[in-house]
Amino acid sequence: MVTFLALLLVVGVVLCAMAPEARERFRDIALESIAQLRREAARSRPRSDQFREALRARTRWAVVTPAIIALNVTILILMRSGAGASADPETLAGWGGNFWLLTRNGEWWRLATSMFVHSGVLHLLVMVAGLAQIGLILERLVGRLIVVAVFLIAGVLASVVHLATHPMATSVGASGAVFGLYGLLLAASIWGMRHRSDVTIPLTVVKRLAPAAALFILYSLANDSVGAVAELAGFLAGLVCGAVLAKGVSDRKPAPRRVAHLTVAAVVFAVLIAIPLRGVADVKPELERTLADEERLAGEYQEAADRFRSDRMTAEALALLIDRTIIPELQVTGARLEALAGVPEEHQPLIANAGEYVRLRSESWRLRSEWLRKAGLEPRRGAEAAQYKANNRTIARAAETERAALEALERSRLVRTD
Repeated sequence: MVTFLALLLVVGVVLCAMAPEARERFRDIALESIAQLRREAARSRPRSDQFREALRARTRWAVVTPAIIALNVTILILMRSGAGASADPETLAGWGGNFWLLTRNGEWWRLATSMFVHSGVLHLLVMVAGLAQIGLILERLVGRLIVVAVFLIAGVLASVVHLATHPMATSVGASGAVFGLYGLLLAASIWGMRHRSDVTIPLTVVKRLAPAAALFILYSLANDSVGAVAELAGFLAGLVCGAVLAKGVSDRKPAPRRVAHLTVAAVVFAVLIAIPLRGVADVKPELERTLADEERLAGEYQEAADRFRSDRMTAEALALLIDRTIIPELQVTGARLEALAGVPEEHQPLIANAGEYVRLRSESWRLRSEWLRKAGLEPRRGAEAAQYKANNRTIARAAETERAALEALERSRLVRTD
């Protein structure tokens, strides 16, 4: 608005500075341009009306697009009426979001269900703005079955491409699927322009689609939920589907028998991308188990140490507890961490830190056992005590590293949304 007012001000200043003859010529040119725009609009309006009538004659009722919108709205209402917040990662994953850990461990249906899960009202409204107009046109132009097929194919491929390019990311939303419909619309428009008919999309209709399309595209790219690469994959999937399915669209609705072959090809392509992604370890429970084992062993030792201080247990017995119970269990924990398979590359440093933590803790317990046998008491004084305390500070730093790793892991599990 400010830019428009500034432009008007500049035009006014220029007109005032013009000579009267130049101002008259400018007025004539402006009036002629406005008249030409009106004539063009008058010619385009019947073409636009003819296009819409031809679409209605081809497919009277559009039901798929309203059904998709209604399904998304219903799911968001149910999510918001539940216990958790609609944008909460656990809520999104519980309603079928494409949560990387669950998807890669066998719940591949999330690649499809995540298209119908949204993190909030704005997220949903932008999707509706991008889908509503083109969905209604495409449904009448190419048929309901093709719209459904392309929506699902593009959405699933976008989800699996996003998972391949971001193996530990999680997403919700239908931006990849809607981009696929834009690709289908482009392909159908190209076929229609090659063989013009009443259902060839006129320029005026394209101009009316532009604002909603621009809003959807800018929001999707800025939000980076499914990711630009995945959205491009969805668009290309729709474009390819349109190139195959929309041939002859000027004369008739495309034959639905082609949909089956294209769907099979898309499924095979998605499976080829997904095969390297399957099977991944969730390291958080193992790290939490490591800390829980350490706390349990420390508690057992503390009880024994209290008995030792009250002369109800010998130093040798306390050392044997360390040698035969505590250290062997820590060794089992270390072996379990080393044997953990399918650890994502991003989580491998966390497991390495945990393994180092267990190694340092085992060394600390060994030093304590040696001191008990040598001095007959817990290490508290002298050079050996100083060495023990220095090692214990290393253990404390390792524990801090371990807990920080758990916090980083928890942050990495958050669900990204568009």
